[in-house]
Amino acid sequence: MASNYNMHTSSRVAIIGAGVSGLAAAKHLARHRPQVFEASDSIGGVWRKCTYETTKLQSVRVSYEFSDFPWPNRCESSFPTYVEVLDYLEAYAKHFDLLKYIKLNCKVVEVRFIGDGQDLHMGNIGAYGNLLPGKPVWEVAVRTEHGDIKWHAFEFLVLCTGKYGDVPRIPTFPVKKGPEIYKGEVLHSMDYSKLDKEKASLLLRGKNVVVIGSKKSAIDLALESALANQGEEGKTCTMVVRTPHWVIPHYWVWGLPFFLFYSTRASQFIHERPNQSFFITIFSPIFSLLRAAVSRFIESYVLWKLPLEKYGLKPDHPFQEDYASCQMAIMPENFFDEADKGTIRFKRTKNWWFYDEGVEFEDGTTLEADVVILATGYDGMKKLKDIVPEPFRTWLEFPWGIIPLYRGTIHPLIPNMGFIGHVLGGSNLKSSEIHARWLSQLLDDKFKLPSKVKMLDQFLKEMDVMRRSSRFYRNHCFSTFSIQHADELCNDMNLKP
Repeated sequence: MASNYNMHTSSRVAIIGAGVSGLAAAKHLARHRPQVFEASDSIGGVWRKCTYETTKLQSVRVSYEFSDFPWPNRCESSFPTYVEVLDYLEAYAKHFDLLKYIKLNCKVVEVRFIGDGQDLHMGNIGAYGNLLPGKPVWEVAVRTEHGDIKWHAFEFLVLCTGKYGDVPRIPTFPVKKGPEIYKGEVLHSMDYSKLDKEKASLLLRGKNVVVIGSKKSAIDLALESALANQGEEGKTCTMVVRTPHWVIPHYWVWGLPFFLFYSTRASQFIHERPNQSFFITIFSPIFSLLRAAVSRFIESYVLWKLPLEKYGLKPDHPFQEDYASCQMAIMPENFFDEADKGTIRFKRTKNWWFYDEGVEFEDGTTLEADVVILATGYDGMKKLKDIVPEPFRTWLEFPWGIIPLYRGTIHPLIPNMGFIGHVLGGSNLKSSEIHARWLSQLLDDKFKLPSKVKMLDQFLKEMDVMRRSSRFYRNHCFSTFSIQHADELCNDMNLKP
């Protein structure tokens, strides 16, 4: 690898990624003059790279804003479009003068550990170590827009690569039943998001489209296909659904605001949490019944408001499992109007594969298709593994299956590295902001980390709660105990929760 090695002393901290998490990290770590490496040509992360014409924020503006930078029109009740979100993020970066730290078209291609050799041993489970030791711990290779490789050295790395975008999750298929035998066009939702409006419409118009998936991306894609196929010559889009998940029409349930059910101290009191008191443990059977009652109350409204049963889309699991794993989505207003017109159809199946004219299902039926779009999500862990070197790469998720982050930020077994935006909560922006603030105070030595054993023990308690709350616990979501998590972060920072 041809390289230009430079031992930079202008910055002790590097941030990888300039999406929501990277911007929050840059703002709170600004006193360290961080270098922010962004692989693309602009800031914004998934809001820049993984959006479609119909993509909107899943909440009102006040629920998705930085604490010190309100939206200019924050009282509007409508959900902002992705363009409005990008404008807000760019205004935030300019207001706090963050652009001077950000290096666009700079992709991190390799990271090397040059710190204390004792940190290479998994058996070393004592103190975490000095976060800013005064000498380089990581060497970072960055490919610039001109194609050359430059090396940099830093004391601390902050990974803000996120769980979405960049690395598509592609299904595996039986031999000779993959996309190679299909005569039509196959693309991932990530590829579709890169098309401009005209090319996207041309791809869908007059085509039999199959969208694989049932979550937010699949819903948006199916709606875009339906809108591109209006009129007599329009074709049908079929969503292939493996596991239906709960959706809601808006943030009201039987006349009550949705936040009352999960986003207040009183509502989260009945949910399991790490380090819960003996009192809560004693009454856990009663709280379990209350949680189930809340879930059924919400389900009754959703089933009354949306035709999920009519189209075979009623999930087999309770609503609370989707909320506890951060999988709830808002259904676009006109989605089922298109389904009623026949421009969107649904096929539930556990397994499917390609044949030359389209897709085939486990029940022996087939579906002809001109275009197949894989809305099958992203492999955020692969993104991390492409950056983090061995032996730390092996420890990223071993043996728990999800990355063990203390306070959602520090991996106890990986020295001098922070992670922001890799856990989910009620609001991912607000979660990134408070984790960035916590990390900033940690680097400023305002408080100390506990031992590695205690940090791992805290993570295991959180994972046990997530596992008992939802079969989809690998999403690493704090939504049902997000207030307690924020309280713990505030207590560390000596702030009033």
